[in-house]
Amino acid sequence: MSKLKKIDLFTPELQQRWLALGLLIAVVIVSILLIFAPLIGKGLELIEDKNNLVIKLQQYERILAKKDAVTANMADITEQHKTQGYFNSQETDALASAEMQEFIKKAIVDAGGQLSSTQALPVSTKDDFNRITVRVRMTGNSEVLRAVLYKIETSEPLIIIDQIDIRPMRGTRNRMTRQIESSNELNVNFQAVSFMRKPA
Repeated sequence: MSKLKKIDLFTPELQQRWLALGLLIAVVIVSILLIFAPLIGKGLELIEDKNNLVIKLQQYERILAKKDAVTANMADITEQHKTQGYFNSQETDALASAEMQEFIKKAIVDAGGQLSSTQALPVSTKDDFNRITVRVRMTGNSEVLRAVLYKIETSEPLIIIDQIDIRPMRGTRNRMTRQIESSNELNVNFQAVSFMRKPA
């Protein structure tokens, strides 16, 4: 009797029903995967994008919170530049150049050197600044040169030494021995550069 029941379970009719049920379940699962998997993937992608945007928003909020402090610091730095005297405060380029030439002449004479010549070079402009350049020729020993360079580079307004050329002076011939005696004197050529704000 039980053998007959077992045989009845595997009749072609029942097999077709089980096969149909299996196919139906497979179609439902595939449909779910085809429809919902992209939606779930897109949802996860949108969540990740949202989290990234939230992080960026927080960063921008932190930056904006510091805006007032940065603006105040910039104003302080600008004020310091004005009060520190880095830039020439003369009204024109010609006055700035004349002032610089006079300062260099005094520095050379005070150090015990001899000024051969000074020449104002054409003013060049970059960004909001005029570059005032003076070509200088002088003679003196190494101590004089050191004193002059120190005086110029520690000056206010700021003066920068550029394109310096130092050559020993030729010695003089001794009339008795007919030998050339060496000299401690130097021929020095350099450019001194100062800056001033371009007039508004």
